[in-house]
Amino acid sequence: MKLVFATHNKNKLAEVQAMIPSHIELLSLDDIGCHEEIEETGKTIEENAAIKANYVFEKYEISCFADDTGLEVSSLDGAPGVYSARYAGAQKNSEDNIDKLLKEMEGKKDRSGRFKTVISLRTDRERIIFNGIVSGEITSERKGSNGFGYDPIFKPEGYTQTFAELSSEEKNKISHRAKAMEQLIDYLKG
Repeated sequence: MKLVFATHNKNKLAEVQAMIPSHIELLSLDDIGCHEEIEETGKTIEENAAIKANYVFEKYEISCFADDTGLEVSSLDGAPGVYSARYAGAQKNSEDNIDKLLKEMEGKKDRSGRFKTVISLRTDRERIIFNGIVSGEITSERKGSNGFGYDPIFKPEGYTQTFAELSSEEKNKISHRAKAMEQLIDYLKG
């Protein structure tokens, strides 16, 4: 079986390839000749993941899964949420996004939040959604240099370190993306 992971990111592809059952040939967007930027016009993380998976399935007629992730902060009514990557503007700059979030969190007592990853699988037979969530809190300052995005200011529940202070191996055992991927892989093995 051939399955496309709707990504151009070679590192993300390699990470997922190591988890996928061996009977599945995992392809990237580059592998199928999809070089265009798939616009994420959804109003939710679920919609964006589905838009990407559906686009690839309909245009290339091959089974596909796509993921989308957002940081949802309780005291900000779930923001930045679906706009996490472009929270501080279309330039999608992580440092600017963190600066904006920390500014908006000034004086807030409730610093709880969660990372949410949604994976949308689209085949000729079905459309299935898998969710991975990690709850935690937003720190008041950056800590750590591993990871990317909001990792330096997100401390997962039960930990004293931010995602950016954890090793890649530690983070990948507990992360939102890992939880959603586990569900997808269990489904594909079934």
